[in-house]
Amino acid sequence: MAQTRYDQRVRVFVEVRGGVHDWQEAEARFDRHGWPVRDAYPAGEGPLGAALERDPDSRVYEIEVRLFGTAKGSDRGAADRVRKMLRGARLEGYVRRAELLDRDRELFPHWRIVDATRRQPGRRGRLTRIAVRLGRHDVGGFVSGGPRQALRIARAASSPDAAASGLAVRPLDGRWREPAPYKREDQLQRRVLRLVLWALLSAGAVTLATAAPAVTWWFWTPVALLGAVGAVRTGLELSGERRRAEGVVLALLCVLIFIAFGTGLLDRDGTAWTPRRTLMTAVVVAVIAGLWLLVRQWTWGEWVAWAVPVLVTLAVSAFVAAGSVLHALYAEGLSLAPDDLDVPPVWQALAAVKLLVMLSLVMIVPAWWGFAKHRHHWYATPGDGTNVVMNVCLFLAMLAGAGIQAMGSAETAVDRTVAAAARGDEPPAYFGVAPEWTCVRPVVPADDLPGEGPRLRPAAPYLSFGVSGETAVLWDPATREPVKLPANQVWLRPAASGKVSCATGRH
Repeated sequence: MAQTRYDQRVRVFVEVRGGVHDWQEAEARFDRHGWPVRDAYPAGEGPLGAALERDPDSRVYEIEVRLFGTAKGSDRGAADRVRKMLRGARLEGYVRRAELLDRDRELFPHWRIVDATRRQPGRRGRLTRIAVRLGRHDVGGFVSGGPRQALRIARAASSPDAAASGLAVRPLDGRWREPAPYKREDQLQRRVLRLVLWALLSAGAVTLATAAPAVTWWFWTPVALLGAVGAVRTGLELSGERRRAEGVVLALLCVLIFIAFGTGLLDRDGTAWTPRRTLMTAVVVAVIAGLWLLVRQWTWGEWVAWAVPVLVTLAVSAFVAAGSVLHALYAEGLSLAPDDLDVPPVWQALAAVKLLVMLSLVMIVPAWWGFAKHRHHWYATPGDGTNVVMNVCLFLAMLAGAGIQAMGSAETAVDRTVAAAARGDEPPAYFGVAPEWTCVRPVVPADDLPGEGPRLRPAAPYLSFGVSGETAVLWDPATREPVKLPANQVWLRPAASGKVSCATGRH
């Protein structure tokens, strides 16, 4: 079955040995991979001619390998795919030659057919030309091609006496001013993308050079110049030989606009990109681009080999997160037990989403794999069980990365809570856990009050984490230890802050 979606077409000459049965097996494999067989010759004949020795048990197939990725290196990528297919089928076959079939489309100028018989001299002629440009005299036809060719096509496709009737064409774009051959569509898109990437590199380097520590300017300044030079060079290729100045102006304008955004000149508040924001944005964009390049060329087999382990990983992470990993780590940092925190389900769900977001940076591994496959690197071509190895590494990396980031998030929240408690300020909340300053007064004699932790000091305020079951969960900022008391044997009253005295209610 022919592959319906692909980026490149590569003509490959494959020599298959072994006789009729192996030839039939090779043809079946070619068809299964969506590689049409254009022709077949006995060894020693055909386009390769006498370059190969004659062999009655050998045949040379001319196939068309269709694959995703860049044009550069696609011949090598196609050869690797065919070679690995032959090895997997246990066929004695050799890729003798591979060459890219360049089928990029020319961007012909577009024209609309108009009735030129209404032309009039003088002022009315000028009005008529304006009306023609506005489409008032269109006859409902569309053609593409060079100026002379478009006129011939318009008249040839009409009635036999159309030339005498005075049909003409009017341009719908500015490409008619360009000399033939016209720009290529895929080539133009690649150059525009390179121009934007070079400009973003220059803007990001300028932002880091101005916002990062002064000792790093010597590194980021050359990077910014490199990005600007790359943008100008791409602009020269984009504009063509006769309009070099336009390409340079476009490239410099693009660089300056991005730099203005990065340094905050075009921001209403004047807020510039921070180094962290700049680097994180670059990483996120690169990860998204790499994952898109990877997913767009997946076959059903690769969906099973790649997507299933990733989904299992995400499902496991979501299940663990639903058990409140972040809340458990937060409680551990304060010497509390996970059951001591009564967290609403909605906040547990948000904590699960947070943990999944932490996995996003670990997706750098498959994103890198997507870029490698797109550029036809030899280690990224299908086969040899490399997908299995990558899946195992991806699974372990995602779990390790999520664990490290989760511990870092919980430790930061604990440090902020402890610091606020030491100052007597209101501590920050953490995914539904909102400790509050509370005054505690026992309703039974102090000697008869059971519980865990340091001895209760009724005059000092405590941080309260609520009531879990029948236990009031408190935290003593003086000893930095939890205090757990029976909820039915104490009276809890909110305190304004940790600086008040519960005995007098004053600071």
